[in-house]
Amino acid sequence: MFWGVWGALIEVPQKAGFPPTLGYIVWAFTMIPCALVAMYLIDWKIETDKRSVFLGSAIGLLGAGGQLLLFEALLQGTAYIIFPFISLYPILTILLSVVILKEKTNLLKWIGIGTALVAIYFLSYQEPGSSDSRGYLWLVLSLFVFVAWGLQAYVMKFSNETMKAESIFFYMAVTALVLSPFAWWMTDFSQPINWGFKGPYLAALVHVLNSVGALMLVYALRYGKAIIVVPLTGLAPVITIVLSLILYSVMPGSMLMIGLVFAVVAIAILSF
Repeated sequence: MFWGVWGALIEVPQKAGFPPTLGYIVWAFTMIPCALVAMYLIDWKIETDKRSVFLGSAIGLLGAGGQLLLFEALLQGTAYIIFPFISLYPILTILLSVVILKEKTNLLKWIGIGTALVAIYFLSYQEPGSSDSRGYLWLVLSLFVFVAWGLQAYVMKFSNETMKAESIFFYMAVTALVLSPFAWWMTDFSQPINWGFKGPYLAALVHVLNSVGALMLVYALRYGKAIIVVPLTGLAPVITIVLSLILYSVMPGSMLMIGLVFAVVAIAILSF
């Protein structure tokens, strides 16, 4: 629910003149209060052995790196298309969990994966000569986010077997902040930037939804199977799509609509 609403509102600060790269920095700082809550719950006892630091940092870099690319992708495409595409990342997590972690799956999951592949084709389709086509850069960036988040969920699952969920989130917050200078460097300061309420302050209210959702995911993977938990989070785009179409009064073309329908069906199957 948190991620679904966040996905629908993520473009609001951008449309108000606050660059998504700076939005990343704001998001990184919203991770801090969530991390403080997590650390408080374990009496500030964070695991600092080499394995925990490596796994926690890997999870954080995959998540934060994907997040940074996501904000860049949103400059090239629209949220109601990008989020359904990216949210099919459970395909990768399921495959890795089945092959490496030996978690069991069934025919329904494979049908869901096949449906997701069809959805990806339609979501990435562009009408020849379309006047509003922005090229395929958004697709390339989204694909990188797809892989990064799929790997992140996989690593997060088996890390939960030896690490506290709170420690995992702590390292996620630290790595998010570490990548913030790259976001600053990527920002085009020659363009006007809205530093008012609809800029960084509104961005903070929007992006804290993502941070809380990430904390919930870490806990969910502590107690549940990756092949169930991760696809369930994929239901978020259903909320994103509905809210986006209402908020922005946009009706996608027939090919995109088919892709959105297939994506929702795939996500529902994978979550079943």
